[in-house]
Amino acid sequence: MGVTIRFIWGFPLLICLLPLLNNFDGRDGGAMASHKLHFVEHTENLVEVKQVYRTGYHFQPKKNWINDPNAPMYYKGLYHLFYQYNPKGAVWGNIVWAHSVSTDLINWIPLEHAIVPSKPFDKYGCWSGSATILPGNKPVIIYTGIVKQKPEPGYQVQNYAIPANYSDPYLRKWIKPDNNPIIKPIHQNVSSFRDPTTAWFNKGHWKLVIGSKNNYRGIAYLYRSRDFIKWTKAKHPFHTKSDVGMWECPDFFPVSSKGTNGLDTSAIGGDVKYVFKASLDMTRFDYYTIGTYDLVKDKYIPDNTSVDGWAGLRYDYGNFYASKTFFDPIKKRRILTGWANESSTTSEDIAKGWAGIHLIPRKVWLDPSGNKLLQWPVVELDKLRGQKIQLSYTKLNKGDTIEIKGIVVAQADVDVTFTFSSLEKAELYDEKWDKFPPENLAKSICGIKGATVQGGLGPFGLLTLASSKLEEYTPVFFRIFKTVQNKHRVLLCSDATPSSLNQNEYKPSFGGFVDVDLAEKKLSLRSLIDHSVVESFAEGGKTVISSRIYPTLAVGEHAHLHVFNNGSEIITIVRLNAWSMNTAHIN
Repeated sequence: MGVTIRFIWGFPLLICLLPLLNNFDGRDGGAMASHKLHFVEHTENLVEVKQVYRTGYHFQPKKNWINDPNAPMYYKGLYHLFYQYNPKGAVWGNIVWAHSVSTDLINWIPLEHAIVPSKPFDKYGCWSGSATILPGNKPVIIYTGIVKQKPEPGYQVQNYAIPANYSDPYLRKWIKPDNNPIIKPIHQNVSSFRDPTTAWFNKGHWKLVIGSKNNYRGIAYLYRSRDFIKWTKAKHPFHTKSDVGMWECPDFFPVSSKGTNGLDTSAIGGDVKYVFKASLDMTRFDYYTIGTYDLVKDKYIPDNTSVDGWAGLRYDYGNFYASKTFFDPIKKRRILTGWANESSTTSEDIAKGWAGIHLIPRKVWLDPSGNKLLQWPVVELDKLRGQKIQLSYTKLNKGDTIEIKGIVVAQADVDVTFTFSSLEKAELYDEKWDKFPPENLAKSICGIKGATVQGGLGPFGLLTLASSKLEEYTPVFFRIFKTVQNKHRVLLCSDATPSSLNQNEYKPSFGGFVDVDLAEKKLSLRSLIDHSVVESFAEGGKTVISSRIYPTLAVGEHAHLHVFNNGSEIITIVRLNAWSMNTAHIN
């Protein structure tokens, strides 16, 4: 079956739009890592791109810097993805909107840059934005332009761009009309006013949200328009929260309370809930809440089941930021994509000639509980699966590992289900841990209770990208605790701490709690392993963690994969399917 058992341990309609659509005839009339403007001229990148750590099936350009995904959409048979890109080097700067298209969200063809700094209203930067499909199947992009460098990081305005030729399914050329900018900041924070959302339509108006702040208060400003050109700021913020800092890349969309189908952004109805997401500049993570949309007051109200702030729900508890969703009208689903930055040093990025990837697009839908979202890699990814191995009903005693052989483990898809016969050996949850800041609680416990710390019910899971003697490995594992109230808490950890012998890397221990009923005494885990990223989905996508890692020994054919148990409770592998993943055609 391609496995070797080892017993070792010690890993050291819209009528009002008709005038607008007539105007949109093709005639001319970002979130960066910190959004501080360092607009420097880089010489053309002549460094040979190093292939070590480059991914085989995650989206990235052939070279240079990439960050936020922008304006994803479906148009005339093609998925379109724009993204913040530096064509001149592997560090942030000289940002343009690069553009790629796909028929399956996995294989991508690069096109000409769509938007570049060229006009007075975006001379110093073309930052993040979104696409809206207007009636008549006419896409329009609204993006943040920087019109001057001071006050740093620049006076920020919102501009629009339209296709030069609507009949071109590739949308190769975009026009920035001279009546830009169409939205200017009318408050004091002119340098914190960016990243407009996809617009939605109701009550005779198009509406969109722009991220901002006032001191440490995060603010989402609502703007309304009848013609998509003249926009008016609403009297009250769409949503706001104190003590969270700048809200970058906000996203707002409806989800169905019945089934897994996605909804168009303008959908309303009795079976609809709403999601508001903000990328918090101070923490560098994406947070979301589930709530309701007051159509009368044009305000978003989070449910009381959603923590609104740093301790709130996250799409991904690892390397994941500046995400964007869109509605796929062909397969009736909402798709989420996000940026995973590097954990290597800037000098290492420059030396390798590239930096940044996008994670696998995910379908998102509302959990039956109504309290959170579920996420799962788009089904098109399965087409890359190659050589397969299987395990079933294999027991793991304390200290056991099973090495998985027969596939390319540095570029793999692993799906495993674990069971256990009892919850009695679950460790007691230490209430002193609750003194950790809530937003760091799971992460902190994972740091204390790593894979080498023997437990009761766990740790058990995968050792990914491991070297032959386990000098390096990235464990992804479960650990189950019992509280004094005799309730259980399931923790998922993805620990980059032992991932590399290179001490210059950022190697955090990421963690997230998994809200799951343990009545069946079963837990599932799917991990997408791709050279320098491990993207893990627990319990059908209830909790997701993505880690960027850079081993020095466990590279390519020298990487190994294990299933392990370091708890006293016997764990049974009910089913394990693992595939070598073929390399996608990307850019």
